[in-house]
Amino acid sequence: MKFRALAIDIDGTITDAERRLSLKATEKLRTLDTPIVLATGNILCYARAAAKLIGIGCNVIAENGGVVTDGFDKKPYVSDVIGECEQAFKILSQEFDLEKLDPVHRRTEIVLRRNFDLGRAKALLDRTKLDVEIIDTHYAIHIKSRKVNKGTGLVRMAEMMGLKASEFIAIGDSVNDLEMLGVAGYAIAVSNADDLVKDIADHVTGKPYGEGTAEAVNFLVSEGMLQRRR
Repeated sequence: MKFRALAIDIDGTITDAERRLSLKATEKLRTLDTPIVLATGNILCYARAAAKLIGIGCNVIAENGGVVTDGFDKKPYVSDVIGECEQAFKILSQEFDLEKLDPVHRRTEIVLRRNFDLGRAKALLDRTKLDVEIIDTHYAIHIKSRKVNKGTGLVRMAEMMGLKASEFIAIGDSVNDLEMLGVAGYAIAVSNADDLVKDIADHVTGKPYGEGTAEAVNFLVSEGMLQRRR
């Protein structure tokens, strides 16, 4: 079956373990005759810069689905969900010394340095009525609304592109990729992915990080699921 677009995570998927962009992955992505969507937990300006450096269009899902745009200069769609995240941060701040990351640029979630007990923090929030969750992406800890995720972001992006989410292939590595891989028509996990991600993937690469993405592109083209530029 041939798919019409590709959605792919950035950190841990088209980078190496040190978050350096993989030249092998970017080279392979540039060969595809397929729209590519970058889906990240990071901020919009970071994702736009990555899209520019990779050499693909600016179809971007940022802040774990909270921010979505289909152009470098277009006004993004921003989910109105930050209020409960701020309440959750206030509750956790009474127990932990928290450090926000990118607070000026974050518009739909709160991201924290990974220097506190995540299990205790989850237990505290579970006792509230807030519709939020706290997740560890291995690079940072995110306080985010349960209403938005990379899956809801992909559905919105697909609508903007005149497609269905099931017409996408998705590639990822972390727990914040689960919903995106779940709504896509075909899911790939790079070999460094969390076990939960591997469990739902249709295919797991033999290589990790960006090398795994390069391997995945070769596999998808060889299987006729994606097409290279002529």
